[in-house]
Amino acid sequence: MTELLFKDEVFSIIGACMKVHRTLGPGFLESVYSEALEKELTTRNIPHLREIKLEVQYEGKPMNKFFKADFLCFDKIIMELKSKTFLLKIDEQQTINYIKAANLPVGLLVNFGEKSLRWKRFANTKANS
Repeated sequence: MTELLFKDEVFSIIGACMKVHRTLGPGFLESVYSEALEKELTTRNIPHLREIKLEVQYEGKPMNKFFKADFLCFDKIIMELKSKTFLLKIDEQQTINYIKAANLPVGLLVNFGEKSLRWKRFANTKANS
C-alpha cells in the first residue's frame, strides 16, 4: 500500500479546520470561515496564501480565464472552502480543476456548513510537483 502524499501537512490543515468548525459551528458564510481559518493557520504556523489566482492553460499557453482558489498551503496543497448543507459533485469537480490548473498533487475540499466538518482529499496523478 502506498503512503498518502503530504499526509502530515494535510493532517495539520484539517486540524486547523476542525478547530474553526468547533469554535464557530455551522451556519456562517464561507467568507467568515475563510477569515477564521486564515487566523488559525497563522497561529499554527502553517504556511499559506489566501485567494490565489490560478492561471488556466490550453496546450501550454495561458488563457484569459483563471480560477481563484481559497487557499494554497505549504506551496503544494490547494484548499477550497464551502459552507453548504451538503457538497455536490460540482464542488468536487471545482477542486479537481483547481489542482489540475495549478499542476499540484493534492487538493482539499472542506465544508463548514454541515453539523460535523466534512472534507475530501483529491489527488492529481498528472502533477509535476
